[in-house]
Amino acid sequence: MKNLLFAILLCGLLPTAQAERVKDLASVAGVRDNQLVGYGLVVGLDGTGDQTTQTKFTTQSFKNMLAQLGIQVPENDEPTLKNVAAVMVHATLPPFSKPGQTIDVTVSSIANAKSLRGGTLLLTPLKGVDGQVYAMAQGNLVVGGFGAQGSDGSKITVNVPSVGLIPNGGIVERAVPMDFTQGDTVTLNLHRPDFTTAQRLVRVINDMLGSQTAQALDATSVRVSAPRDPNQRVAFVSLLENLEVRPGEAPARVVVNSRTGTVVIGQHVRVYPAAITHGSLTVTIRENPQVSQPNALAGGQTVATTDSSVEISEENSKMFLFDPGVELGEIVQAVNDVGAAPGDLMAILEALKSAGALQAEFIVI
Repeated sequence: MKNLLFAILLCGLLPTAQAERVKDLASVAGVRDNQLVGYGLVVGLDGTGDQTTQTKFTTQSFKNMLAQLGIQVPENDEPTLKNVAAVMVHATLPPFSKPGQTIDVTVSSIANAKSLRGGTLLLTPLKGVDGQVYAMAQGNLVVGGFGAQGSDGSKITVNVPSVGLIPNGGIVERAVPMDFTQGDTVTLNLHRPDFTTAQRLVRVINDMLGSQTAQALDATSVRVSAPRDPNQRVAFVSLLENLEVRPGEAPARVVVNSRTGTVVIGQHVRVYPAAITHGSLTVTIRENPQVSQPNALAGGQTVATTDSSVEISEENSKMFLFDPGVELGEIVQAVNDVGAAPGDLMAILEALKSAGALQAEFIVI
């Protein structure tokens, strides 16, 4: 466990980040996914649908669907719909999706259906946050989970049988308006805001395309002058995406997972002058029960007695000194030298933080 922990710590000693493509570091402003959601019915289940005596809205939805198909169900008729389940349907609409293209659809039970395995989603409109219908979903569900139940109430469930996927089950009906071709500029938004990375991105673009082509707006956004013609703009953004930039290094940070005992120390962690001693005191108490039995003619009684022993052992404490500006490698070496366990290392780091000797952000998760 200790070797594994220190191996994780040594990851911070790897060389600084290599150059990465702009495509992996940033995205174009306005080019984004859109979330879609809808309500529908899954039919064809093998008796694993909603218990309609407890979920009245499933029965109501079923009646409304039949009414749209020209079938009137009496008001006082409450059909038992073991093969029907009310579901929420959701999907992600990629940018620049056009009518007629297909997208994957996820279907999730919202009532008490036991399983959606073998079911078919009926035609369901998927709406955006503006209330407009952007896709229609329908098809057979692919369910990765399953369950079985005995007559005595015992049951077993593998994965989640109440959620299914319909690959290419949604057909795009409406395109989301985008302003990609509007204006004289495009804006690149970094996935991880960093002033150093933004400045390096500006320098790389200007070196390639000329001075003042790119300007940093803040730690996240870089504005780049771009042609108005759609064909030329696509080619221009393709050029930008494939430029290589060396991102800025992450800030000095120590992350401690208090549940697993894992400690990750960033590369630029430093400590101020500090002296640390490491050791422990162990108290061991042993109870040795014994039996006292008199001779056959003594007339006494057999009784149980207790013999207690107490031992105190103390580890040899070792002290080590951190000089100013000590780096990660020296910290790891010092902790290895005193034979500290993961829990001890966490205590050492917390003590350094409390003493104001840790030059890094300390995060406990």
